[in-house]
Amino acid sequence: MIELLDSVQLKRSVKRIAMEILERNEGAKNLAIIGIRNRGVNIAERIKGIIEKAEDSEVPFGSIDITLYRDDFKEMTASPYIGGTEILFEIEGKDIILVDDVLYTGRTVRAALDEIIDFGRPRSVQLAVLVDRGKREYPICADYVGKHVSLKDPEYIEVRLKEVDGDDRVVKVTKDNSL
Repeated sequence: MIELLDSVQLKRSVKRIAMEILERNEGAKNLAIIGIRNRGVNIAERIKGIIEKAEDSEVPFGSIDITLYRDDFKEMTASPYIGGTEILFEIEGKDIILVDDVLYTGRTVRAALDEIIDFGRPRSVQLAVLVDRGKREYPICADYVGKHVSLKDPEYIEVRLKEVDGDDRVVKVTKDNSL
């Protein structure tokens, strides 16, 4: 296990993403933030807090669970846990900031886009991720990235957040394929 971001670096990355969002969108006037369950929601809440403090205004917030929108849903053998989607604001015409922890194949983001469109037609959807690990299967690119990482096949990213795991850090882990 190799640490890629410690708690201070993770905090700085989230703050930088929030500031880049404000700069690109010339403020928060038309923004709404949606986090992808699970850890994407926690990161989205942090981004929301930074933006609201900087702009002294509230930003609509929601969360989505993409389980039912997965392209492999019918192939799942175990009973999937569905965390629920909560979008309690009008999506029409908003600039949506979609937030996830790790961008890899692009399949999760594709599913999230399908779900968002079911709620209405936003003006734009911009993607913010804490870690972009490359190797896409879909032509999806993040607009805001905390850290770019290139990994080999047995390696993966583990994002740990205080709200879920008790500490903040991002580590590179190698799968043990001998089991």
